Amino acid sequence: MVLFLFSYICTKFRKNFCAVYQLCARTQSAIIQNIKDVLEHKTQKTNQKRIRKGETIMVNVGIIGAGRIGKVHVESICTQVADAKVKMLADPFMNEQTEKWAKDMGVEAVTKDYKEILADPDIDAVLICSSTDTHSPISVEAIKAGKHVFCEKPIDHDVAKIKEVIDALKESNVKYQVGFNRRFDHNFEAVQKAVADGKIGDTHIIKITSRDPEPPCADYVKVSGGIFLDMTIHDFDMVRFLAGCNATEVYVEAAVLVDPAIGEAGDVDTAVITLKMENGAIAVIDNSRKAAYGYDQRAEVFGSKGMVAVSNDSTSSAVISNADGVTGEKPLYFFLERYMAAYAKEIKCFIEAIENDTDTPLGVMDGLEPVLMGLAAKKSLEEHRPVKISEITV
Repeated sequence: MVLFLFSYICTKFRKNFCAVYQLCARTQSAIIQNIKDVLEHKTQKTNQKRIRKGETIMVNVGIIGAGRIGKVHVESICTQVADAKVKMLADPFMNEQTEKWAKDMGVEAVTKDYKEILADPDIDAVLICSSTDTHSPISVEAIKAGKHVFCEKPIDHDVAKIKEVIDALKESNVKYQVGFNRRFDHNFEAVQKAVADGKIGDTHIIKITSRDPEPPCADYVKVSGGIFLDMTIHDFDMVRFLAGCNATEVYVEAAVLVDPAIGEAGDVDTAVITLKMENGAIAVIDNSRKAAYGYDQRAEVFGSKGMVAVSNDSTSSAVISNADGVTGEKPLYFFLERYMAAYAKEIKCFIEAIENDTDTPLGVMDGLEPVLMGLAAKKSLEEHRPVKISEITV
């Protein structure tokens, strides 16, 4: 009888132990799954809510800087970029008028402190559209905050500060794009494609004409970094884009022919720049701060098998021929008219790189090279000689 009772108790104990063990195992599994769910939710929340590569999502964007170019990007994202929305706009001079405009455009929130954008876990990417001297330090802050970064040109005028951004990116996996919008213009894209497709053979000569409709004020010139780092920097990038390689040497002839106040501010307003390219081609850029007929943006590439060239955009292509002569319309007057579609397209490409986990069209090194070219151009003008890019210390 004793043995029977002992056997019965042991059997019951084993059954209860198994039940308890199974309960614990189920509980443990549930806890682990809950932890996984929380981590997955957190990852999705801080990593742009992506579940798998290539999925169409809504990328939350914060824009730093509500000046002219900041507003351009707000407008282009809110009206033309389907997969992104502006969650927050920051500017230290934010006022009621700008706040109302932003809200009317669909921006969710505004602030005077850009750090609120960097601290917001729901914001996936930032656009840095503030003053040039803030581009590199905010870039580093944003990278360390785990935000994808679109930075308006230039990253900085100081090569050492650009190097700090490069180093920060080495420690991160965020996307970084520099805002050279002209690469996304339909005309220049067509020229580059013709060259890349071999339509004109080997490239021999590249010509770029870039002339503004009106000169900037002297106060702006003083803080702009000068014509080569403010205006020509776009053309330096375009030369690289069309040539498919970097420049090796720069030579400049320049003068003050438009506005004496620009010269008094320590800059020039008219320049012709020649460049030697890595592929052997020769490039020529001509700049003027004032073209009386409007915004003059043309390019030509001549090669061993032919030539490709584009002229200016105008309101229409209508040409009137009568007894008074043959006349057409002037070029579009201002860069916002000329390049608004390009601004939207560059942001679309930035968002696509985030969604698809691919490289951006213009990385940080594409931001460095035009600055090196600009610094070489300044040195050439000062020393009246050709300057090799390698002379500019990185």
